[in-house]
Amino acid sequence: MDIEALQNEWNELNREYTELETCNRRYIELLEQLYSHQQKCFNEIKHQRYRMNQITASLRQFPAPSGPADKEKRDDLVKMSLKRKAQLHEIEQSLPAKSGRYLQIILGDVNVSILNRNDKVRYKDDYEKFKLILNVIGLIMAFFNLIFNYRALELAFIFLLVWYYCTLTIRESILKVNGSRIKGWWRAHHFISTVAAGVLLVWPQGEHWQLFRLQFMYFNVYISIVQYLQFGYQKGLLYRLKALGERHNMDITIEGFHSWMWRGLSFLLPFLFIGYAFQAYNAWTLYKLAYTPPDAPWHVSVMSGLFLLLFVGNMATTLWVVPEKIRERAKERYRLQSMGKSMKLRKEMKNSASDLDISGNSPLGAAPVTTAASTPTAAATETAMPPTATEKKAN
Repeated sequence: MDIEALQNEWNELNREYTELETCNRRYIELLEQLYSHQQKCFNEIKHQRYRMNQITASLRQFPAPSGPADKEKRDDLVKMSLKRKAQLHEIEQSLPAKSGRYLQIILGDVNVSILNRNDKVRYKDDYEKFKLILNVIGLIMAFFNLIFNYRALELAFIFLLVWYYCTLTIRESILKVNGSRIKGWWRAHHFISTVAAGVLLVWPQGEHWQLFRLQFMYFNVYISIVQYLQFGYQKGLLYRLKALGERHNMDITIEGFHSWMWRGLSFLLPFLFIGYAFQAYNAWTLYKLAYTPPDAPWHVSVMSGLFLLLFVGNMATTLWVVPEKIRERAKERYRLQSMGKSMKLRKEMKNSASDLDISGNSPLGAAPVTTAASTPTAAATETAMPPTATEKKAN
């Protein structure tokens, strides 16, 4: 290759670089416009909420409507206000949101908002894969700890728990900033689990740990198996519910039981209750170990309190969901029964009206006959009779 060919290649590269500079300049301009439009949207949302609050306050001060027309207008204003709140919330999902206090402490003042919807869903799916993979790894390590009693293996497993729950809390906080509707207790559950794993990590090797060690490993094996089954089934159920438009795209799997799981995951409830009972049993075992043998380290009593807190929170949350869903199903059943009765009655009325229309339009029924058969009783009997084949043909 001679120097002329290299010179031509460089000139072509220069032209491409000029296009790159133009593209980059346009990109910077669009970024500035994006920031300007974001601020304008924030100001408009603030203005909308301020005006809505004024209208709502004025509605409260109005006396009771005197006529049906005023009442209808008032109800329309209330409905439109609720609809507007939902619309503003949907707009906010496409705008960057401020990080919470926890993320600001961990990551600093960093914008973690994901503006592209596909990127949001991709990040959520990556979170689900992370939980499943780490759950399988934890199950394998807990199983090995049942077979081998090595301190290094124990510490590696406990450190994995600390890292896993710390990472979960950070990822869930990012998901929450980006519109995921994670309930308060399940986030608190992961924070408590992080503290518990940290206490286990600094629990010194001794008689009390050896007395609790085997029970703790059995507990982790059982919980890992249940969580693996639950995550797998929840993922499929969430996919179906999202396809039907009944769940949000950013909803995630959780360790416990939620209202939307009633359709396909209620069979897992007994296994969850067994896991919660296992937590209570851990709390009771540690409570006894705090007194016997003597000279128990502080880790024993702290872990007993944390297991008890997890048991109470999980049980209360689950028991609050189950009766609510039972009542909802009963109401839905009664509603379906009443709908079925009304539809049946409507169908009978429609058939009756159709029969009357056919009888009224038939040739035999068009010409009145002044005989004994034209009495009211006979006429009713004649009307109730089904049309003959000749009448159907005439119609």
